[in-house]
Amino acid sequence: MDKNQNANKAELYSGNRQTVGDRLKEYMRKNNAKQVDIIEKARPFFTDNLKITKTDLSQYINNKTEPRSDKLHLLAKALNVDEAWLLGFDKNKHTSSVTYPTQGDDYSINDDLSSYEIKPKNMVETTTKHIPLIGEIACGDPITAEENVEEYITHVFPQGQVPSGELIDLRAKGHSMEPTIPDGSIVTIRLQPEVEDGEIAAVQVNGDTEATLKRIKHIDGLVMLKPDNDAYDPIIITPNNPATIIGKAIQFTSKL
Repeated sequence: MDKNQNANKAELYSGNRQTVGDRLKEYMRKNNAKQVDIIEKARPFFTDNLKITKTDLSQYINNKTEPRSDKLHLLAKALNVDEAWLLGFDKNKHTSSVTYPTQGDDYSINDDLSSYEIKPKNMVETTTKHIPLIGEIACGDPITAEENVEEYITHVFPQGQVPSGELIDLRAKGHSMEPTIPDGSIVTIRLQPEVEDGEIAAVQVNGDTEATLKRIKHIDGLVMLKPDNDAYDPIIITPNNPATIIGKAIQFTSKL
């Protein structure tokens, strides 16, 4: 190992690296770009629950804060750069990565010191799924019919924790499931015809034209759709007031 290599290793061990702000400034300088240009590049990757605002970007560039892992992933994808490069490590700028570091991870030298490549100690391998967000439900159509799909939402799951089965997203409307599920939350549903007592289900009501989120309760042979908010009345399922279980609520995301 020559002197230059030893010097490089010492620099890596010292933690002397550029910040995300430094890398963003470098990108802007080399591409003659402004902050608004970065926002526009990132915009196609925005979702209801993941955006980078002008304030966010300004704080990153001025080194007031660093982006959390999902926003780092979004920025790297938008700028077509490697996340490790964006974090300030010596890595090929334009290699793409299917993993990214969790917030707060420490960094260490690779076992192969001759490569001088930095990697997070706790890399999180991820899988991306595009799940249809169901809007208004057309009467008589299967819930996943294309005319019912409002848009597709990108979800990032840790490797090995991807929910099984067919998945859809629904937007919670109203306050009947608060505080468990806030109004406006995006709720991921695994399609299945039955759920266990006490679980939250998406249920089609009103002639299968409307989807509602309620907790399933079986009481004295009756099936009740029970809200978590005591200010709302439960719905009793009867032959004159039928309902169809769409599936089980397995997660939700909501804005702060």
